[in-house]
Amino acid sequence: MKAPGNRPRTSRVVVIGAGIVGCSLADELTARGWTDVTVLEQGPLPAPGGSTSHAPGLVFQTSPSKTLTEFARYTVEKFRSLDVDGVSCFHRVGGLELATTPERLADLHRRAGYAAAWGIRGEIVGTARCKELWPLLDESVVLGGLHTPDDGLARAVLAARAQMDRATARGARFLDRHTVTGIEQHGGRVTGVVTDRGAFPADHVVSAAGFWGPVIGRMAGVDVPLQPLAHQYARTQPLPELAGATAEASRPILRFQDRDLYFREHTDRIGIGSYAHRPLPVDPFAVPAYDAARARDMEMPSSYPFTAEDWAPSWEDCRELLPALRDAQIETGFNGVFSFTPDGMPVLGEARRLRGFWLAEAVWVTHSAGVAKAVAEWMVEGRPSVDVHECDLTRFEEAQRSPAYVRERGSQQFVEVYDVLHPLQPMQRPRPLRVSPFYARQQQLGAFFLEGTGWERPHWYEANAPLVDALGDLPERDAWSARYWSPIAAAEARATREQVALYDMTPLRRLEVTGRGALAFLDRMTSNNLRKKPGAVTYTLLLDETGGIRSDLTVARLAPDRFQVGANSPADLDWLLRHAPADVGIRDITAGTCCIGVWGPLARDLVQPLTRDDFSHAGFGYFRAKQTYVGHVPVTAMRLSYVGELGWELYTTADLGLRLWDTLWEAGQHLGVIAAGRSAFNSLRLEKGYRAWGTDMTDEHTPFEAGLGFAVRGDKEDFVGGAALARAEEPVRRLTPLLLDDPAAVVLGKEPVYVGGRPAGYVTSASYGYTLGRCVAYAWLPAGLTAGTGVHVEYFGEKVPATVADEPLFDPEMSRIRR
Repeated sequence: MKAPGNRPRTSRVVVIGAGIVGCSLADELTARGWTDVTVLEQGPLPAPGGSTSHAPGLVFQTSPSKTLTEFARYTVEKFRSLDVDGVSCFHRVGGLELATTPERLADLHRRAGYAAAWGIRGEIVGTARCKELWPLLDESVVLGGLHTPDDGLARAVLAARAQMDRATARGARFLDRHTVTGIEQHGGRVTGVVTDRGAFPADHVVSAAGFWGPVIGRMAGVDVPLQPLAHQYARTQPLPELAGATAEASRPILRFQDRDLYFREHTDRIGIGSYAHRPLPVDPFAVPAYDAARARDMEMPSSYPFTAEDWAPSWEDCRELLPALRDAQIETGFNGVFSFTPDGMPVLGEARRLRGFWLAEAVWVTHSAGVAKAVAEWMVEGRPSVDVHECDLTRFEEAQRSPAYVRERGSQQFVEVYDVLHPLQPMQRPRPLRVSPFYARQQQLGAFFLEGTGWERPHWYEANAPLVDALGDLPERDAWSARYWSPIAAAEARATREQVALYDMTPLRRLEVTGRGALAFLDRMTSNNLRKKPGAVTYTLLLDETGGIRSDLTVARLAPDRFQVGANSPADLDWLLRHAPADVGIRDITAGTCCIGVWGPLARDLVQPLTRDDFSHAGFGYFRAKQTYVGHVPVTAMRLSYVGELGWELYTTADLGLRLWDTLWEAGQHLGVIAAGRSAFNSLRLEKGYRAWGTDMTDEHTPFEAGLGFAVRGDKEDFVGGAALARAEEPVRRLTPLLLDDPAAVVLGKEPVYVGGRPAGYVTSASYGYTLGRCVAYAWLPAGLTAGTGVHVEYFGEKVPATVADEPLFDPEMSRIRR
């Protein structure tokens, strides 16, 4: 995100695309005083032929993503307040998601938990209630449902028109029949937009072009990782069972996710959408313009011919669920084009290499007004009021931006729209994409790999299976929490606590910051004191101007003007590059380097014989760095621990990584060294209370709320976010550690937490603490809850007792790390 700085009171803005996102953005910008807004549209208004023009309008607010749910909530609230000629832009008929299998019914309980966690009204209902809400159902195939009474139908074209009228009244202009042909720029800034009917100067340009986003992006030299796909939608002929209906819809919007279908009423007809068919990718550069589409007998550019052969299996599924359709026929159908990204999230934000050029792409009607509000806040005020890191255009790694990757993953996102997905479930293709130098050795040890940001990440090693026998009985897991888990993780955690283990930390991002101004720059950009001698390592925070946590970092001063920064995401690099002065160089060194975490009480016994340098506690203190050799391998050693045990992170270049692994492995055999995976790692870090940025805290949270006040140097002046923290009031919420009361109970994250019988917060991270014999969960809860307070965590509809605990839960004296 951009820092607010001295922002202009108003700017010339050109928005490309007058679909629901472009119109919503024009309304949000003009409402904030930026009234010099021009919206360019290649088709005719008010229905120019993009995805908005054919959208069936179903809005289910609940999502596993808190951010998407916030976007949807605002969209519903806003559209309910809008009307055109007395017709509301939102029809609140409620939503009903059906279960016809036990697995789906369990998943609906999980989704009900999301609803409770994010503040959306919803309840699990039985078969009879489902039948009452939708009388056309064959109740014999329905096991239950999730009813969300505040969901409904967005009238997208009306909502676009209503916001267009409001923005126009404030000074915006909307110009249809203007095809963008180029983006003008000078000195790394956007300066205007060229169309077939003239040029428009601009200080800011926003691409809200929908599935044409990659086309506009190419004109600007900005990558837009978006894949358009066609999705089938059909309407039946009038049904006798709906004869006499006058309202557009009176029953809830309906999901039959076990067959990848959804339904809505169109007065006396039923509209049906299907995700069950094969992916139908569309080349955005080949989509015809409006008039060309009409000339091909297409209703609009986004409406491709209906492929009956793809529809046939879904039609049989429809007739099974709704017997009234058994004698019905399809009256009309089309394959509607809309946008998917590799992770299914929108693409938002300003391009660093072309300042003033913004993306608001891959946004569905469901989230449209919420996205527009966030982007408008970002542009006018410098940051959105909600966390958008999941949507930030910088989030994709370079390896995730290839056209082949975007097409393959975007197509898979279409396939998985209604699938029951486990939070740890990895993508299957393309794999392997990114591997550490240790990959071959990990395979030999039977690593079970999951995937993150393209990296293959071992979660446990089958070679450690014999260690499980020594653990005794572990609590049995339910089927859901047992997926992507093995008792081997418990054995690896124990070995780390009692002996020594090697952890592959290569996927963690590493930046090199150099130059005469490097110290002053990093000290200004972060919250802790970095003015220490070379060899010091500091845990610190990247904050925004409001004091929100953009990221947490470890900064090692390796030389007077050279630093190695342990960061989280590509957004950290982007943020630092945006602010770096000319005398500071920053580069991402992750791909060319690797890292092994050597942790456990025997870590010193393993490493010390391999080096001439002193690795004693006196000679190599905690949070210190040293450049040395381990065997034949030059390394940067940092005495850090993310698992709460003695040890070092050892960094070297990728070409020497395998030699480093083999050196440590061979030297550690007499100590019982093992390789350990991410599953054990997550358990150990939660026992110690170590936070994970993006999961436990984001820029919605301040250090004092997140329990990271120790990383803010109170006497430090003039750092980003410092002034806001100085003005901050006492926190009203805190990241709170919980221990589940039942030793056999497990939760996984994002569950609602109840205090006094009412939803009061939600779980961020959770894992079984094998050392503690309890599941550890961290949750955002009201401040003031003291240790010993009883709460309940809802897991698949069951209220699981838990207790607020003091932290750290393990080794509060830090004696194990500092030995």
